[in-house]
Amino acid sequence: MAETRKWTPKDDDVNEDEEEEDSQQYSNQKDAILFAIDVSTTMLAPQELDDGDEGKRKGSTPASAVLTALRCAYGVLQSRIISNPNDMMGILLFGTEATKFDTGGGGGGGVGGGYEHCYLLLDLDIPDAEGIKGLKNLIEDPEEFEPLLKPAKEQVSMANVFFAVNQIFTTKAANFQSRRLFIVTDEDDPHSTDKALKNSSVTRARDLYDLGVRIDPFFIYNPAKGGFDSSKFYDDIVYRSPTDEEDDYHAAVSGKMRLRQMVSSIKSKSTPKRALFTNKLELGPGLIIGVKGYLLFKRQEKARSHYVYTGGEKAQIVKGVTTWLAEETAKVADKTEIRKAYKFGGEQILFTPEEMKAMRDFGEPVIRIIGFKPASAVRFDMNVKPANFIYPDETGYIGSTRVFAALHAKLVKDGKVGIAWCISRKNAAPQIVAILPSVEELGDDGVQIIPPGFFLVHLPFADDVRQNPETKLVRAPASLIDRMRAVVKQLHMPKGYIPDKYSNPSLQWHYRILQAIALDEDMPAQPVDTTLPKYKLIDRHAGTYCREWGSELEKLAGNLAIPAARTSASAAKRSTLVKGEGMPRKRVKAEDGGGEGDEVMAAWRGGGVGRLTVAKLKAWLGGKGLDTDGKKVDLVARVEGALGG
Repeated sequence: MAETRKWTPKDDDVNEDEEEEDSQQYSNQKDAILFAIDVSTTMLAPQELDDGDEGKRKGSTPASAVLTALRCAYGVLQSRIISNPNDMMGILLFGTEATKFDTGGGGGGGVGGGYEHCYLLLDLDIPDAEGIKGLKNLIEDPEEFEPLLKPAKEQVSMANVFFAVNQIFTTKAANFQSRRLFIVTDEDDPHSTDKALKNSSVTRARDLYDLGVRIDPFFIYNPAKGGFDSSKFYDDIVYRSPTDEEDDYHAAVSGKMRLRQMVSSIKSKSTPKRALFTNKLELGPGLIIGVKGYLLFKRQEKARSHYVYTGGEKAQIVKGVTTWLAEETAKVADKTEIRKAYKFGGEQILFTPEEMKAMRDFGEPVIRIIGFKPASAVRFDMNVKPANFIYPDETGYIGSTRVFAALHAKLVKDGKVGIAWCISRKNAAPQIVAILPSVEELGDDGVQIIPPGFFLVHLPFADDVRQNPETKLVRAPASLIDRMRAVVKQLHMPKGYIPDKYSNPSLQWHYRILQAIALDEDMPAQPVDTTLPKYKLIDRHAGTYCREWGSELEKLAGNLAIPAARTSASAAKRSTLVKGEGMPRKRVKAEDGGGEGDEVMAAWRGGGVGRLTVAKLKAWLGGKGLDTDGKKVDLVARVEGALGG
């Protein structure tokens, strides 16, 4: 069978029918994010930002909290249009003198629609190039920016704001599985003198939660107001379940959150933390608790969610169509005509779909503990794939959190790990995993770095373990080590290596190109690589020590032992050089009649060198002392060049 693909432009979403079950679970989930930004006098006042903030540039005035929040929204828009092009985003300003609210659903009732002092800057919709460019121009143009953000003279009703948010989500994202509201404000008690309005706001917020909308607050610390006290108003507005991250919320309302931190915090929360799987943890016969699995650490790679057709007037998303053709007749094969087979003993054995399904059935999904071992039994090199993180889930089994915590405390106290049989999801391959307890770690600012729970370390099977090749190590002399110790000491980083400060240049360049295509911008000239060494700084701090080390190495190089193992390619290259002269040896033209019995010579005489195998070509070239690297085309050209003079 041969597979062909045909690509046709389309304007709606792309749904692949042949995606795997676990991929469909997440690719079909869409997010709807709405920014609600408070436009008050204190929020519009310029605020001094921390060093390193993107809003603090040469020749620029300090940015306000509103402007910084809009820059955050603009950054999230840029990233979402690339990574999640089907997600919806919108921006609602509240507390403005002007009123603009029309969702187009018929319930708004014109420009205002009864939602006083609410300005819908960007309607909740899939972001497009025009909307993102308009937001960028608004942020960069102070003359257009200032009249729009004129604060209202009276206090805006938060109940009215929440009702407007409800209207937006109901009209634009009624069937979305994830709907979130980001509130950016520095007012901790908007209705301090009106209890009725406060109760009405709490009711409207409860309506949002009943609708499935999650509220994520971003409280701005304002020194003029003496900090931010969430207990006055927002503790009754923002609900948190027991499994949510309370530390982030309380750190924000404690008054320690600055505008620079808000940028990274909004970007980190722009993607919801979904569970990778929901499973049951079996500690023994009849003792079962519920758990949810997450993937906390994973290498970020270039991902493709859609194909884009750029041959027309504008870029369009295309739909892939897969067609199976018979290799001999090129006839289109129907799905019912396709059979799956495996080779056994040189023959193809056919299996029915029911038999294939039965062979992959290893039972119901479960994490079954089969024993315990000392924690030292799990080595670092056994981690063959990213480890999953499990946390208790009370949905199916009441009391799971208490049992989970007891098991966690016992394993940490005894320094042991659990060994379990794991089938994470339906139709997933079974795996032996080590249940490794993690102890909670907090940073200097009190923010949680590592959560308490269990990591499922996937242990390798016998076929996954390979022996490292034997190598002969060369021990450097003590004087050379001392010289290098001085170099390392000068280049020591006081705070250590912080990976978050260095982005993957290849990945960022990939996103920058996609952004230029999506927003119809000019292509960037060259990527920004923050991983490149700072040569001038290194030379200033350790240049003298590096040169001293190099001089010492030249003195001792003659006494260092060289490993005997060399590759055939390097040996072949060295054999082409005349010892002591550094010049390549002159090729000797093959004499006529000198190689009548040589297969390569015979093939060359008949014009069939290209029909010889790669192994024969390399063997002949190696015997002549010629280079054996490269593809077959290079090897054939090298042979013909040597024989042809």
